Amino acid sequence: MSGAEEKVTRMTTQPVDKLILHLAVPTIISMLVTSFYNLADTFFVRQLENDSMVAAVGVVLPLMTLIQAIGFYHGHGSGNYISRAFGRQDYKDAEVMAATGFFYAFSIGLVLTLLGLSFRVPFAKLLGAKTEATLRYTVNYMDYILLAAPFMTGSLVMNNQLRLQGNAFFAMIGLTSGAILNLVLDPLLIYAPGQVILYGRLTVPFGAGMGVAGAALATGISQTVGFVLLLIGIFRSDNVKIRLRNFSFKLYYVKSIVQGGLPSLARQSMAGVAAACLNHAVGLYLDSELMIDAAQAAMTGVSKVMNFFFSALLGFGQGYQPVCGFNYGAKRYDRVLEGFRFCISRATIGLLLIAAVAFPLGGHITGLVAGSSPEAAEIAVFTFRAQLVTLPLLSWVTITNMALQNIGYTAKATLIALARSGISFAPTVLLLPLLMRALGQPELLGLELAQPVADLISLLISLPIGISLVRDLRRLDAAEKAQATAPEAK
Repeated sequence: MSGAEEKVTRMTTQPVDKLILHLAVPTIISMLVTSFYNLADTFFVRQLENDSMVAAVGVVLPLMTLIQAIGFYHGHGSGNYISRAFGRQDYKDAEVMAATGFFYAFSIGLVLTLLGLSFRVPFAKLLGAKTEATLRYTVNYMDYILLAAPFMTGSLVMNNQLRLQGNAFFAMIGLTSGAILNLVLDPLLIYAPGQVILYGRLTVPFGAGMGVAGAALATGISQTVGFVLLLIGIFRSDNVKIRLRNFSFKLYYVKSIVQGGLPSLARQSMAGVAAACLNHAVGLYLDSELMIDAAQAAMTGVSKVMNFFFSALLGFGQGYQPVCGFNYGAKRYDRVLEGFRFCISRATIGLLLIAAVAFPLGGHITGLVAGSSPEAAEIAVFTFRAQLVTLPLLSWVTITNMALQNIGYTAKATLIALARSGISFAPTVLLLPLLMRALGQPELLGLELAQPVADLISLLISLPIGISLVRDLRRLDAAEKAQATAPEAK
C-alpha cells in the first residue's frame, strides 16, 4: 500500500475524535504562534509609548488581512480540492491543483506589491490613517509588508495544502520557525541603544532603532524564511509536490479554487473591510486627534488579543477540515457529522473557559498592547470585555463555515463567511454610534459595542444554515447506507 493510500485509510477509519485532536494540536500551535507574533509586534511597538505608532499597526491590519485573504483563498481552494482528490485516490489531479493554487497566489501577491508601493500615501489613507503622525508611521510600516506580500501568500497556500493533506506537522514547523525568528528580530530592529522599555524596567543595549518600520521588516524577513522552510518541507516529505510544469490555466481548476476558497476570501477580505470601516468610523465620530489615535490604538490592541483567542478556534477547526474532506470524498457522511458535533461542543467549552479567565484580567491584558495613553487604556478594557461576552458564539459560526466550505457548499459557506465582518460588522460600526447618539449616549459606545453586536447577528444568520447542514448529512448517510444494503436485501 502506498503512502497516499495509507493516508486515505487512516483518515476514513480511525476514531474521529482522536483523529481530529491529533491533527488539531499542530494546527492550534501554528495558529497560536502565528497570532502571537502578530500580537508581539503590537506589544513591542507599544513600548515606544506612542499611540500613533500603535494606531499605524492597526491601520495596516486591513492590508495584512487582504494578503491573508489571497493566501487562504488559494490555499483553502486548492487544499480542499486536494483532500477530496485523495479521497478519490486521484493523485495526479492533486498535483496539478497544488501547483495551480500556489503560482496563482504568488503572482497576485507580486501584483499587490507593485501596486501598493506605487501608491503608498493614497493606499494608507484608504486603509484608515486619519492623523498626520499616523499616516507617516503607516507608510513606514506598510512598505516592508508589501515587499513580503508574495512570500506571505505563497506560505499560506503551502501551509493549507500541507494541512489539508493531513500533514499538519510540516505546516506547523514552517510557521513556528518564522514566528520565532520574528520575535527575535522585533526588539533588535525596533529599539535604539539606550532606549528604556517595559515601563522603565529595561534599557536596550543595542538595536537598529527603526521604530515601527522595524516591526514590519521583522515580519517580512520571518515570513520569507517561513516560505523557504515550507517549500523544503514539501519536497522532503510524501506530500503533493509543487512543480511549475503542473501549473494549469484550465478554467476547471480556477472554478474549483473558487468553489473551495471563496468562503475564505470572503471571510478574510471582509475582515479587512471591517477593520478599515472601524478606522474610518473612528475618524467620523471622534473629534480630536488625541481621541482618534487613542481609539485606533485601543482597538488595535484589542483586535490582536481577540485574534489570538480566535486563532485557537481556527486551529481546532482546521484539524477537522481534512477529516471532513477525506470522509466526504469517501462518502463517509456519518464520520463528517460525528466530527462536526465533536468540534462544536469542544470549541464552545474551550471559548467559555477562555472568556471566563480573561474577563477579570482585562486591564492587565490590554495594558500590554493597547496604547499608552489613559484614554486608550479605558477604551481598550471596556471593548475587550464586551467582546469576550460573545466569544463563545463563534464556535458555531466558525465550525459550520469550515464544514460547508470543505464539502463544497460554496454559497452557504460564503454567506456565513460574510456574516461576521461584512453583513454584520460594517453596517453596525457605522450605524450603532448614531443609535447611541439618539439614545443620549456617546458615539464611542457604539464603536466599542459594534463587534459583540455583529457576533450575535452572525450567529442568528449561521444557526439555521448549520441545522440544514446536519439534516443534509443525515440524509446522505441514510441514502448511502440504504444503497450499500440494497444487494443484501435482494
